[in-house]
Amino acid sequence: MTLRAKIAAGLIAVGCIGGAADAWAAEEVNIYTTRQEVLIRPLLDTFEQETGIRVNVVFAKEGVIERMKSEGANSPADAILTADVGYILQAKSDGLLQPIESEVLNAAIPSQYRDPGGTWYGLALRARPIMYAKDRVDPSELSTYEDLADPKWKGRICIRSSSHIYNQSLVSSMIAADGVEKVEEWAKGFVANFAREPAGGDRDQIMAVAAGECDIAIANTYYLAGMLSGDDPAQKEAAQKVAVFWPNQDGRGVHVNISGGGVTASAKHVDNAVKLLEFMVSDEAQKIYAEAVNEYPVKPGIPPSDAVAGFGEFKADPLDLAVIGEHNVEAVRLMDRAGWR
Repeated sequence: MTLRAKIAAGLIAVGCIGGAADAWAAEEVNIYTTRQEVLIRPLLDTFEQETGIRVNVVFAKEGVIERMKSEGANSPADAILTADVGYILQAKSDGLLQPIESEVLNAAIPSQYRDPGGTWYGLALRARPIMYAKDRVDPSELSTYEDLADPKWKGRICIRSSSHIYNQSLVSSMIAADGVEKVEEWAKGFVANFAREPAGGDRDQIMAVAAGECDIAIANTYYLAGMLSGDDPAQKEAAQKVAVFWPNQDGRGVHVNISGGGVTASAKHVDNAVKLLEFMVSDEAQKIYAEAVNEYPVKPGIPPSDAVAGFGEFKADPLDLAVIGEHNVEAVRLMDRAGWR
């Protein structure tokens, strides 16, 4: 079997678009992604329809970076799409991305949401605020992330595991603002206020608040928006019991992260990969991100979905997201020392 045939077979085995007969079209781009298929399928389908470039996709919640490292220069991946800046920064650190030059991307994406060296780009934004039970929490009691270490919240907080990149990036941003010593002290108090051991994803934290297991959660807004606008009656009912509070509005602002993308170092279809990333920041694609994914458009001037807009406006932390990667290792160690499992 030739190398090309082996790579095609590998893509088909793990879930690329289409069958074996035409898996290697003349115009194509191969993507590895940590994003859920339901979230980005509308974007990829539209790109295919408008450009005629076939999109082959490997969807993998975990292990994408490890897979690319093991494949090395023979990796079929032309681009990687991730759900957090932490993943894309790890890919850069491991030498899995190549720099590209694109006036389209630079013009559309604010500088704090892209790599100055051109190896990764934020394609959509997600905010990670505080969410609270409408019937049990007076929003006037809330103020900052740091305040959640106050003993008044003892037994009242739900959040997912420290092993998840969303929380690691949040803590990394706090280290950038406050320093390791202060954040470790905060983390100990924060953990002492947990209502239960961390378990499940962001939707599970929101459901727990609605069920009365806790009064407060930290979660990404697109989860709550998806629950409110989705077809699951139980999730919709739960989401209606929860409201969003924007922390740190008198200071640095709420933590904001990205869904990111980059062209791989092993890319065989570089031009098509660049075209895909540029399409992702077009007005059309940014509107799809907003309406189908419930993320905030990264491109200024594109409105969020009605569900997300209902959460209100907020001040975002202006932190250059490249800095988050500098603090990730210390954030993980700090969370472990604080007992955040």
